[in-house]
Amino acid sequence: MAFEHQSKKRRFDTDDNPNGNIDTFKPATRFRPTVPRDWTISVAVATSIITNCVTREQRTTNAGCIARALAVFSVDEVVIYDDSPPSQRPHMVDQEAYTGDTDPAHFLEHILTYLETPPFMRKTLFPLHPNLRSQGLLPSLDMPHHPHKDEWLPYREGMTLEGKPKSGKGTLVDIGMPEHVTIDEEIPPRTRLTLKMPDDPRGTPEPVHPAAPRTDSGYFWGYSVRKANTLSDVFTQSPYEEGYDLSIGTSERGVLINRAFPPQKEVKFNHLLLVFGGPRGLEYAAMNDPELAELGIGGLRTKELFDHWINVLPNQGSRTIRTDEAMLIALMGLRRLWDAS
Repeated sequence: MAFEHQSKKRRFDTDDNPNGNIDTFKPATRFRPTVPRDWTISVAVATSIITNCVTREQRTTNAGCIARALAVFSVDEVVIYDDSPPSQRPHMVDQEAYTGDTDPAHFLEHILTYLETPPFMRKTLFPLHPNLRSQGLLPSLDMPHHPHKDEWLPYREGMTLEGKPKSGKGTLVDIGMPEHVTIDEEIPPRTRLTLKMPDDPRGTPEPVHPAAPRTDSGYFWGYSVRKANTLSDVFTQSPYEEGYDLSIGTSERGVLINRAFPPQKEVKFNHLLLVFGGPRGLEYAAMNDPELAELGIGGLRTKELFDHWINVLPNQGSRTIRTDEAMLIALMGLRRLWDAS
């Protein structure tokens, strides 16, 4: 038998309390899907958000806060762009002078990808590395594709294993449950897969596109991580064929969210991009982008890159707002744009 439901497993897509007996002292653990959606939310952050961190522990904690914001607000893509001067970038100087622990782009990519990966496969997919020395400080994201062993979802993340199934055909896959499953396809070991689980206990799980849980069933299924060498590359290297059709830049010189997006006005988009600068702002990133410099875009003209230029927290009580704080504030303020979708 390729797959068998465990009798004690709790389904996320059914009502655990048909009689309305809800334990209000426990957090809700079920993930209910929304409607299937093709639209996406992307967030871009600058590498300089961790360059001012003195210790590895501070860098790790900062990256963990970013990951929590991405998970809580169901962000589909995070882009890490380099806003440092060109002469200081790892891809433009002696590579031997850099390790994963000193290249901020690689560090952020490594930590964010590690946290997005289901915990049961991290040990195999992420060997020992300097970036992970302080992994004990990282938070749990507990996203839908990080289910507990006694829970069931129509989709599951899996990792292919060495060896053959008893039938001699197909591939064994670890899905974080007490028993492995078998798929018909022949796939090399240590490969991460997204599987559609069968409703029939005699059925076989089917590999699907990683976006299928979102596009076919409305589940938030983690975020992808992309690196960009410059601010302009965030736009030009978009994974979407038509790019981002709604871009939002954040700045203390921007307009209020309610002014940019009046509550009574409907906002339509396919792929929304929200971009945050580092401690010196998006203007600093534009200044250090050779392509934008050739176009004369920098300083006050930086806002011309975006459809909207917003200030997420006017009259702030601190001189500075950390990027992870700005992300939480901005995503909360803008969430109505996609909730309405």
